[in-house]
Amino acid sequence: MSRLRRRKLVSRLAEAVATLAALGAVGVLVLLVGSVFLKGWRALGIDFFTKGPAVFGQAGGGIAPALLGSLELVALATAGALPVGVLVAVYVVELAPARIGRPVRVALDVLNGVPSIVIGIFVFSLLVVGNRQSGLAGAFALGTIMLPLVARATMEVLELVPASLREASTALGAARWRTTLSVVLPSALGGILTGTTLAVARAAGETAPLLFTSSIASGLVQADPRNALASIPVTIFTYSESPDPALHAQAWAAAFVLIAFVLVTSLAARLLLDRSRRRLAR
Repeated sequence: MSRLRRRKLVSRLAEAVATLAALGAVGVLVLLVGSVFLKGWRALGIDFFTKGPAVFGQAGGGIAPALLGSLELVALATAGALPVGVLVAVYVVELAPARIGRPVRVALDVLNGVPSIVIGIFVFSLLVVGNRQSGLAGAFALGTIMLPLVARATMEVLELVPASLREASTALGAARWRTTLSVVLPSALGGILTGTTLAVARAAGETAPLLFTSSIASGLVQADPRNALASIPVTIFTYSESPDPALHAQAWAAAFVLIAFVLVTSLAARLLLDRSRRRLAR
């Protein structure tokens, strides 16, 4: 066998293995989503999204309190993590010297790797012990998880902004803060939204922090974050341990809703990222 023919054979073999690996990854996703849907589709309906939990042993009911609670928790977490994460990224990339920027990057990477249950215990000891569980405590825990994701994503996209844009703004007499605010951040907006979207998808599926901070909630729809708010991940956990088969079906249905939300946000993040890259490449 000639060397050229052997190389072509190895190349085709590598392509086949890579294709099988990609198909396997997609197949696992399809199997996961399909399995969850088949086990929970009977519970899906208008009442599932508009009503609260039913009495034990009775059919019907829904996850309206958990749905609205999850939206509120993620919104509050995003409102706290987004501005702080962007400010941290701007400071590290645009202002901080290397001797300060490197430790901050390492600290963010370490925080990103901390298990969510540890963050939940930390927030529990900080805000819940001596007080009570609340939506604010849950949002703080989720915001802590989101912060390093937003900050690191913003750092990456800020570093992609061409230096020529900064130099042109400076040459026109703009101050450094004005250049950052009017030139750099608008150019990186798509990447910042991408990182935020991925962070939202991550926070929406977290269960452990909410078990410690916002799990003892009523079955009624409420919006006061000073009280504990129901959430979809905690509802799935609670219903899955119930002896009621109807609640098992609702747990699978709630899991499908959560998976659909994560898929949609991930696709949105991908579209925003591609748009941001095209914009920066011009």
